[in-house]
Amino acid sequence: MERTTMMDKAWVPQQEPGLPWAAAEYELLRDQVRRFVEEEIKPCADRWEEAGGIPRPVLRRMGELGFFGIRYPAEYGGAEMDAVASTVFAEELGRSTYGGAADAMLVQAEMASSYVFHDGTKSQRARWMPGIVSGEVITAIAITEPDAGSDVKAIRTRARRDGDSYVLDGTKLYITNGVCADLYCVAAKTDAAAGSNGITMFLVEKGTPGFSVARELDKLGWRSSDTAELVFEGCRIPAENVLGAEGQGFYSIMRNLQNERLVLAAMAIGMAEAAIDMTLTYVKTRRAFGGVLWDLQAIRQRLAMLAARVEASRALLYATAWRMAADDDCMREISMLKALCGELVNEVVYACVQFHGAMGVMRESPIERVARDARILSIAGGATEVMLDVVASMS
Repeated sequence: MERTTMMDKAWVPQQEPGLPWAAAEYELLRDQVRRFVEEEIKPCADRWEEAGGIPRPVLRRMGELGFFGIRYPAEYGGAEMDAVASTVFAEELGRSTYGGAADAMLVQAEMASSYVFHDGTKSQRARWMPGIVSGEVITAIAITEPDAGSDVKAIRTRARRDGDSYVLDGTKLYITNGVCADLYCVAAKTDAAAGSNGITMFLVEKGTPGFSVARELDKLGWRSSDTAELVFEGCRIPAENVLGAEGQGFYSIMRNLQNERLVLAAMAIGMAEAAIDMTLTYVKTRRAFGGVLWDLQAIRQRLAMLAARVEASRALLYATAWRMAADDDCMREISMLKALCGELVNEVVYACVQFHGAMGVMRESPIERVARDARILSIAGGATEVMLDVVASMS
């Protein structure tokens, strides 16, 4: 029996009150992304895993198809859609089973670029957004440091005003697209004594004197995206490169993290769905004990329960995306989603590895890669423990 899921149906309302997009538009987007995954990601991504990154022509192709402008205005080449469309996009990239490629693409489409759009001046947006949407300008977000991950206030990178410039000094770590990016959104402290009001965001271009990629990092998973350590040593940038208001960077980060966490949850759901699908195919054909593994009740019931939990989480995901599209305050629900989906995808893929037996830990098996790629989804964008504390503080 072939598995069907909600994602195969135009299940959203035909027209949500107050929202411009009907179900058909989202399903057209889903079909387009799914075709791209099947035709241009899956046949090539094993090579990207070996190379440690996605070729630039692929990213430009995504720009041509409109994938980097889903939420952005038409004046920059965007489609002016909403959070539901971003969720569809991220879910389908997650279903590709190549977590590194999905992450690099989402950083460009939904994470780093959102700082430029939401916090940039009119002239900054006019300069950078068309190239970002077209895939000509690749972006990265540089917040995390050796001693500061989810604890954003603990960053040590400094930026001091010097005439009509700022001078940056510090180190950033675990930066996705850190090697290939053309434009970096960098968090630095402009007032060490001001706490949350002492962090400012800056735009730093590749090639700026004093800025370098110190090293490309070797990872357990997400191997088809590049991850880097960045160093700023007397890096002088013009004052006009401040992104948003000075001292308001912490609040910018908190706002933009909501969308980042939404799409990471969607990516996790897509990856969990794909893992269950490939495991169903395997257990229905793998012979053991005079039949196939699917004949064993313990395996059938375990997969059925995991599928039920994925579908339930997916329902919360899309309900929250609708709320975000309607400009509701849903920080609590997004934090729940990030914790729930990041943990669930790991539970799903490890069960799927178990049901693949020895084949599940062979590099030739896709489920082995999925298990490695899923692991970081409970860490990136806000660790599970941090997310649960956010939920508890709002309860």
